[in-house]
Amino acid sequence: MHYTNPNTTPPEKHHVDFGISVDELITKNIYGVINKTIPQFRCAKARDIGSRYHNQAIIYLLEKWLPNSGENLGDFPPSFHYVNVDPTVKSEQMITDVYLPLLDK
Repeated sequence: MHYTNPNTTPPEKHHVDFGISVDELITKNIYGVINKTIPQFRCAKARDIGSRYHNQAIIYLLEKWLPNSGENLGDFPPSFHYVNVDPTVKSEQMITDVYLPLLDK
């Protein structure tokens, strides 16, 4: 979940949460890893193929799709699902699904 835009936010103020599924509660730890739950909501989804440093799907959803959709942005940050994570995946083959939360109708 990206709470801030890394291209416009100073590094010391940039905030993201990384999500994984766990089978048991995470106890207090020195790394600051905590339990959180993503709430259920409607989303628009777009897929980006290419470098994760220049994601075009989020730009499309926010600048083109949303203003013409009749939808309203929800009260949660966009989520980025990195579909193929592996050190051998070439930049041009990276797949990222972007989920843009929408207000319920």
